[in-house]
Amino acid sequence: MAAVAIIDSGGANLASLEFALARLGASSVVTADPEVVRSAPRIILPGVGSAGNAMARLQRGGLADAIRSLRQPLLGICLGMQLLHARSEEGDTECLGILPDTVRRLAPAPRLPVPHMGWNQLEAPRADPLLTGLGPHDYFYFVHSYAAPVTACTLAACDYGAPLCAVVRRNNYWGVQFHPERSSRAGARLLKNFLELT
Repeated sequence: MAAVAIIDSGGANLASLEFALARLGASSVVTADPEVVRSAPRIILPGVGSAGNAMARLQRGGLADAIRSLRQPLLGICLGMQLLHARSEEGDTECLGILPDTVRRLAPAPRLPVPHMGWNQLEAPRADPLLTGLGPHDYFYFVHSYAAPVTACTLAACDYGAPLCAVVRRNNYWGVQFHPERSSRAGARLLKNFLELT
């Protein structure tokens, strides 16, 4: 059995995520099979594209219910993190509902274009096994036009004209707004931490 099941939600970043895990010595499988997801020791929900299309794909394949039933660690990445929330303003999409909040479109501002694209730092990270060895000095790579609010479930924020949720956790579900597979040393450390979660 692969150490990580990568859910095929229709995104285009799956190969880079597989390579990042392989560099850490972890086997992975890209799958749209709910039973493979349920039986995997760890699951990653990546995502690139629109919330509506991704949720439709998860619903059609029975993956949405499988994700909601998990007890093992799951990491949502970028759109995958947003899908853990109740709703997204993007297409007024009903999402997985693991987190109760609504993901909203970023408001453009002078020198702060949308999408938020590039390197940014974590602010006020809280202690959590996913963030072991990481701190506010570490940079991560972001590409997104929608963002989740900072709430009691937020483990770390980032600043883009206003605080945005960068890392979130609820029980066995973690999410990161950035792309760890494209975030050099800091991203590799975060993925290594995920692989070591029990």
